[in-house]
Amino acid sequence: MVVETKPAGGWFNRLAPYREPKAARSILEIVITVVPLLAIWALAWALLSGGLWWAALLLTVPAAGFLLRMFMIQHDCGHGAFFGQRQANDWVGRVIGVFTLTPYDYWRQSHAMHHATSGNLDRRGGLGAIEVLTVEEYRALSPMRRLQYWLYRNPIVMFGLGPAYVFLVFQRVPFGMMRQGWRPWASVLGNAVGVLAGLGGLIWLFGIAPVLIVNLVTMLLAATIGVWLFYVQHQFEGAVMMRNGAWKRDEAALHGSSHYDLPPVLRWFTANIGIHHVHHLSSRIPFYRLPKVLKDHPELKPLSRVGLWESFRFARLALWDEAAGRLITFREARRAA
Repeated sequence: MVVETKPAGGWFNRLAPYREPKAARSILEIVITVVPLLAIWALAWALLSGGLWWAALLLTVPAAGFLLRMFMIQHDCGHGAFFGQRQANDWVGRVIGVFTLTPYDYWRQSHAMHHATSGNLDRRGGLGAIEVLTVEEYRALSPMRRLQYWLYRNPIVMFGLGPAYVFLVFQRVPFGMMRQGWRPWASVLGNAVGVLAGLGGLIWLFGIAPVLIVNLVTMLLAATIGVWLFYVQHQFEGAVMMRNGAWKRDEAALHGSSHYDLPPVLRWFTANIGIHHVHHLSSRIPFYRLPKVLKDHPELKPLSRVGLWESFRFARLALWDEAAGRLITFREARRAA
């Protein structure tokens, strides 16, 4: 079982009843996610063979939703939240990783670093985290480094090129863990072998064009949505970041992670990951039990709440203003200077 650090506040014990997964429910969630995805892909391949490439492309949109949901199941497995047995979590996570192009064991370890340091200004830079500089740090950079950071935080790069880079390039090498023995390499290389075998089988059965048009587009759409979700879960107006001495896990969870209050359909496809402040309070709660937490503890619902339409304006937030205690845009930083 995955060990979970106890929060400084009293939420650890209050949320304990929600941490027990139900095997039948978990299996059902896998079935209703994987079966529709495979059916949509099969239909898209059939449409392509009939020359209806535009219809096949349209089907990549719902396919991306189901693939994103598969990633969220893999995410819960990484926290030991989806099944009661660690081996069940690990092997389901590894198999799903072939679909999501995500080496499970390597990702699980790097994601644990994110949970341990989220919102801590003195422990930034964990693997997979979105880099955030303070205003002072940004101003101290050379002009070239400022340009690099500006490009990195540009929405076109962050949500356009970024997702493809993360899933197709970055996760092919265990960055940050290359000297930790064979396990990170086994995770990354094992995932690569599984992905290549799966793609090779699909190309042999259907040809290279269907794979590029259907599967690659599905992956890129799902990756883009995934990166956006990860961004808005921690980069929003009202988000709190603290130095090491003031950092507390429950405070960082409740005020440094958002409650992304999405419409019901999007909530289903994203597997309730929008209830992110509760997830950071107790990462061992299966995603299908998170709504129950909000229902039983209504005081959590308005905390760090972000609506769908208002979230899009947060894409320009780029720097942490320590004096004001909030995230600001490059324009606001220039105006203040």
